[in-house]
Amino acid sequence: MKRQHSERLGKESIPSLLTSLAMPATFGMFVMAFYNVVDAIFVARAVGTVGIAAVSIAFPVQMIVMAVAGAIGIGGASVISRMLGADNVGAANKVFGNIISMVLAVSVVGALLGLNLLTPILYLFGSSETILPYAQDYLGIILYGTIFFAFGFCMNNIVRSEGNARTAMNTMIISAVLNIILTPLFIFGFGMGIKGSALATVVAQGVTAIYLVVYFARGNSSLTFKLAHLRPEMSVIKQILAIGSSAFVQQAAGSIMFIFANHMLILHGGDLGVAVFGIMHRVIMFSLMPVIGIVQGLLPLVGYNYGANLHHRVSESISLAIKVSTAIVALGFTVIMAFPKPLMIIFTNDPAAIAMGQNALRIMFALSLTIGIQMVTGAVFQALGKARAAFILSMSRQVLFLIPLILILPSIFGLNGVWLAFPVADLLSFILALWFINKYRWLFFAADQVVISKPNVAD
Repeated sequence: MKRQHSERLGKESIPSLLTSLAMPATFGMFVMAFYNVVDAIFVARAVGTVGIAAVSIAFPVQMIVMAVAGAIGIGGASVISRMLGADNVGAANKVFGNIISMVLAVSVVGALLGLNLLTPILYLFGSSETILPYAQDYLGIILYGTIFFAFGFCMNNIVRSEGNARTAMNTMIISAVLNIILTPLFIFGFGMGIKGSALATVVAQGVTAIYLVVYFARGNSSLTFKLAHLRPEMSVIKQILAIGSSAFVQQAAGSIMFIFANHMLILHGGDLGVAVFGIMHRVIMFSLMPVIGIVQGLLPLVGYNYGANLHHRVSESISLAIKVSTAIVALGFTVIMAFPKPLMIIFTNDPAAIAMGQNALRIMFALSLTIGIQMVTGAVFQALGKARAAFILSMSRQVLFLIPLILILPSIFGLNGVWLAFPVADLLSFILALWFINKYRWLFFAADQVVISKPNVAD
């Protein structure tokens, strides 16, 4: 057993652990974000803004795949972290086996449904007649790689749950670097256009999946794979999905948000509005990747120490994560507010897109300073296994606030209403996060207490 990765979570200093866990995740996320930027640039140069719009229309389908894989991976990782913290390796291995079975099953079903309903799905997600052929070319290839996407995304969370951030980072780097190399080769070298971007992504994800299989097969993990554990057990599945449901809602809500946003953008901004939103999404991803890295480093740290009943270490971890993530989003806020035009020029030389994008960036990021606390708070409840709180927090920004605002505000402010929905949703979600922090202050501020006791608090 490779127990050293998980055991150190309860022993080493919190700043050292969070750095060692978050830095690889952050670096890997930066590489992935850089790939997304490069991919958008290549697609824009090869196809034009309609290509960016097509990828934006197809993206909700990829988000649904990630939502299901995230529900399984993050939910399973939370259970595994706490079981490793309680030194119950046998139960952790059983969860691991059930996770693999679930991923394989949903991947096959998802790919078959997507391929058979491709055109109706794209119309549902807001495609216009102009965008449709490009979106069909792109998504038609992406769906064949569903099993690679789902397996890689899910297993990354499992690897991280045992404290092995470096391997998790390697998977992201392998995927991103291959994408960066293959995308221009397929798009320009082989003359495949937007299909080349999709094929490069599938090949890169396939190689990443093989890398993860080899990692587990060689016994580098604290977990051991056994065929007997592939047999689904409802008690285990319920545990996984109870926690993972919050991650699913968060990702699925993002997909639904994209659908509504694309429809409103087509109505108020045309195909250009959809293309600009696709660029905005990449800027958002790039600016938030470091925070996602902090969150991913925090999850196993909180889960393990909570399972080991070391509440003061849980509190110290949360406090440090909030401070660092807030500093990161403050830096991103400053750059975006100061240089919106250069950021747009990176993606496109279309004057209309640049003008629309400058305005959109400044509006959308107006209250981004609150995002760090939102993301850390939601992640904490996932790691603790508090399903109800995690579910509410993950659902709040996208479902309770952002989607209704996207539908309401454009009728008042036109196209700017779509952009304005984001800062308003950030404000409301921030207030809700503060309410949960206050409710669970016994845990968030346990490091400041001399005697630590855990009250009987329902989820």
